[in-house]
Amino acid sequence: MKIETRQAIDPRHAKTLDTEGLRAEFLMAGLFQPGEISLVYSHYDRLIVGGAVPAGGELVLDSAKETGTPGFLDRREAVVVNVGTAGNVRTGSGAYDLGHRDMLYVGLGDAPLTFSGEGARFYILSAPAHRRFDTRLVTIDAAKRVDLGAAETSNDRSIFQFVHPDVMESCQIVVGMTTLHNGSVWNTMPAHLHDRRSEAYLYFDLPEEARVFHMMGDPAETRHLVVKNEDAVLSPPWSIHCGAGTASYTFIWAMAGDNVDYRDVDMVAMSDLK
Repeated sequence: MKIETRQAIDPRHAKTLDTEGLRAEFLMAGLFQPGEISLVYSHYDRLIVGGAVPAGGELVLDSAKETGTPGFLDRREAVVVNVGTAGNVRTGSGAYDLGHRDMLYVGLGDAPLTFSGEGARFYILSAPAHRRFDTRLVTIDAAKRVDLGAAETSNDRSIFQFVHPDVMESCQIVVGMTTLHNGSVWNTMPAHLHDRRSEAYLYFDLPEEARVFHMMGDPAETRHLVVKNEDAVLSPPWSIHCGAGTASYTFIWAMAGDNVDYRDVDMVAMSDLK
């Protein structure tokens, strides 16, 4: 297993970074390596983001010294999303088959996690937890679907809420998925901030030659990251987060922080973006 630590970056520091500096701090590339578990431990709300590609074998996630606990989920909850073909995740309490775009919520202490599947590509998210909730599989068909936007504004999209107060209870992690329909490229626009929660984005199902321009930074002094298929981005509480792609795509959003209120956001007017 490989794990990298990312420190929290002050917004004043972020303004001084060039392209490579921004990418080094906020872009998470190469998470999906055959036969490996690759994780990033972030000091933004102690989020852990990563990937596991069993490639026909088994991979076990049992502990990581960065958590400071003997077991990986001793004081954490996790969500596993399959962005590949059919696979299986075994927890301490049971085994679950995940199809493409299915999500598994894993409650506090329900470890180790064992990943298997020839073509499965598991996206891993974890945040600290102080309460235990039952491990639960939420398939793409069982997620709550919300359709937003319009073709006229290039943001016709469907939001799928999985680990979300309207679907199930969790301690502090909230995870969902947004799919842009053909001809639409903008996500999360108008932009917003949520000072009480950090977020991570994973862009996937993007054509190999296509790119997404992920917008970030202070609303009055924005920056951007150019990302490819299966790249992930850390989004600090002080940063906007939206994007536009050269083709349609899907992204997984995950939040953790003081609350699980999806509506606790500060909207940014288009006229205030610079």
